[in-house]
Amino acid sequence: MDKKYTLKMIPAIIGILVTPWLVLPADCPAQEVRSDAVTRASMPNENRPPLPQDAAARPPALPDLPPGARPMFPGRLRPEYPVPYGQMKVEEIAQVLNRIRVYLEANSPARLVNRQTREEITDKANPGAEAMMDSGPFQIISYEWGVTYSGMLLAAEATGDTLFRQYADKRLGFIADLAPAFRSRVQAEPGARTPFRSVLDPRSLDDSGSMCAAMIKMLRAGGGGGLRPLIDNYIRYIGTKQQRLEDGTLARSRPQPETLWLDDLYMSVPALAQMGKLTGETKYFDDAVKQILQFSDRMFVKEKGLYMHGWVKAMQPHPAFHWARANGWAVLAMTELLDVLPEKHKGRSAVLNQLRAHLRGLAACQSGNGLWNQLLDRNDSYLETSASAMFVFGMARAINRGWIDALAYAPAVQLGWNAVTTKVNAEGQVEGTCVGTGMGFDPAFYYYRPAGVFAAHGYGPVLLAGSEMILLRKNKPLIINDGAVQINQGNRESMP
Repeated sequence: MDKKYTLKMIPAIIGILVTPWLVLPADCPAQEVRSDAVTRASMPNENRPPLPQDAAARPPALPDLPPGARPMFPGRLRPEYPVPYGQMKVEEIAQVLNRIRVYLEANSPARLVNRQTREEITDKANPGAEAMMDSGPFQIISYEWGVTYSGMLLAAEATGDTLFRQYADKRLGFIADLAPAFRSRVQAEPGARTPFRSVLDPRSLDDSGSMCAAMIKMLRAGGGGGLRPLIDNYIRYIGTKQQRLEDGTLARSRPQPETLWLDDLYMSVPALAQMGKLTGETKYFDDAVKQILQFSDRMFVKEKGLYMHGWVKAMQPHPAFHWARANGWAVLAMTELLDVLPEKHKGRSAVLNQLRAHLRGLAACQSGNGLWNQLLDRNDSYLETSASAMFVFGMARAINRGWIDALAYAPAVQLGWNAVTTKVNAEGQVEGTCVGTGMGFDPAFYYYRPAGVFAAHGYGPVLLAGSEMILLRKNKPLIINDGAVQINQGNRESMP
């Protein structure tokens, strides 16, 4: 035998001789384990020696071995992932989105009722002084539902199912049809209470930006008769009435004077961007870019690649609480702006670089089960669904548009989406969503915010994320290679 060949075989022979054998049930699939766990795993529970102090950092122990087994080498046990691992089929993603749609169809109706009798009002021309919305546990006129309408429209595009579009069209049409009657009443009785106050007289970015963006998307998609007056009213508020700092940065007077809320990037930028696309007027794009860059100058912590939730002009230093959903609003704002911002706009490269820096920071914070924490850099805070869905959408959209490297980000995005799906229950409710949250400057404020299925902030982001994942699934197929999710670049798929 050739001496060189013999020398090459020696390490392999030694590995076979010294590797302990492991006995597994004949139907047990292979998955990775550490060989130092083999001896413990082969003992009954009561005879196993105690784990060392660093056991928390070790992989899970192997299960007890039943009688009647076959031998295998260690290193072939399947990992027990806490969420599905690997690529989902398009049909599976669509099923998740449909569960949500069916649930929301039943629990967010477009209906006007009499406040006293609770009977439905069908006279749209004269609804009366006692008219109120009866839309179930969710408000169909709200910034949360602006995101939901955007998610429904994208779901219709991604799945080809017109029922998603019909959901948005019906409710936005309902709002457009009733607005003139309530406008006439307010003009006749200034200060009159109506369920359309935020539509007719917006007083904050929360009132205006998200709904405005959704209405423009509907209009651009060929629907939305009667929406244009409402759109113009919203955009007028954003452009001329909302408080700003001296340099034009959108601000609020709470909880402190001259405060920036990161949330306001989504409550303004998508509407401005969509208005720029609708009208072709550069001033809207210019304002949107300015908001992204001037918020980022004050609030983006470069060392972590994350935004702080709030910034107060009179405060120094600034406590940096990296609240997850606020960072999600920033991701949505930048992706929506880049989607419609002209390629030759002078601010495009700066916004794109900012998005890339932010996504890089977010990817580094993802938990082992795929979700993100309520405070992104504090892994003892709870895992939160709405923000996780926002990050999945932002990364998937950036991959689909070629803004970030699919090889680097697609596996994390797939893991994130798989984790999000575990938060959509059989009824179509989205679990684990933080309720509406103000601004705090201590950790307990964020740690103990309630979360649940009636927090409206989770539904739109999950629709957006799932829709974009369908498009990603079609554009960038994944495989399992060496046990891990990878982009398929023509490599032969290996055994998991």
